Amino acid sequence: MTRYRNVVLFLLLAAVWGSAFTAIKAGLADIPPVLFAALRYDIAGVIMLGYAWYATEQFLPRTRKQIALVVVGATLLIAAYHALLFVGEQGTTSGAAAVIVSLNPVLTVGFTRLFFPNERLSTLGLVGIGLGLAGVAVLSQPDPTNLFGGNTMSEFLVFLASAAFALGSVLTRWIDADLPIETMEAWSMVGGAALMHVVSVLLGESMADAVWSPTAIVSLAYLALAASAAGFLIYFDLLDRLGPVEINLVSYAAPVVASITGVALLGDRVTAATAVGFFLIFTGFYLLKRAALRSEIRRVLDAR
Repeated sequence: MTRYRNVVLFLLLAAVWGSAFTAIKAGLADIPPVLFAALRYDIAGVIMLGYAWYATEQFLPRTRKQIALVVVGATLLIAAYHALLFVGEQGTTSGAAAVIVSLNPVLTVGFTRLFFPNERLSTLGLVGIGLGLAGVAVLSQPDPTNLFGGNTMSEFLVFLASAAFALGSVLTRWIDADLPIETMEAWSMVGGAALMHVVSVLLGESMADAVWSPTAIVSLAYLALAASAAGFLIYFDLLDRLGPVEINLVSYAAPVVASITGVALLGDRVTAATAVGFFLIFTGFYLLKRAALRSEIRRVLDAR
């Protein structure tokens, strides 16, 4: 029964996080991008603070390392990632954005090499990183004579968003602070929302620019309540039960959901470049994590 529970929660998380890209794309028609991202985490941050207060024995970060952990989470995992993602999604499809974000596990391995030199990459590991980057290049199809035109710049911003998240993930491990993950996520959300409000003001965005249409309201509510608050609660539960390797596979289920919902709700087109880019990124992930994936498969088969 537990195995089926994990499968159901995994599929639910993939559905929620995959459809979040479509919700972002829909809401961007009515709300300025960075303001949109900030409002999302205003709501989600308050909910996660309540959960952290209820579920953990340490509600506040106390030591310098714990504070540094929250600062990294707020700046990279929340503010930089979401500000760049929301701005980038203005010029690309929800499916393409999800595919680029699925590069995150590959980039994480690359950044790990910088901060943990003893964790050396094999030749196949280096090939895996190369394939991941090639997948993004195929997807964005940059025109050397017009790098700032078409979808290229938007998809490059999404790539930077994924890189910011990957770097933040590695730095949280490097800092190695003993802080409950729920507490870290809650205060990171609140701090990240505050930073995005500052950036939003500097960019000249204003609440007066937002059009509170039914689509905008539903998109914001879905992102804050389902994708952020409920999504992270499911993520925490599965991370504890499945471990980081299996939970990473959500990154590869999400683009499928994003593409389906984007086509159904927004009229997005799934191109051959999207499929090829996804295949290259997934292959890169497999080459990097092949040993861990084989171990997990054996563990699952032995448990039957």
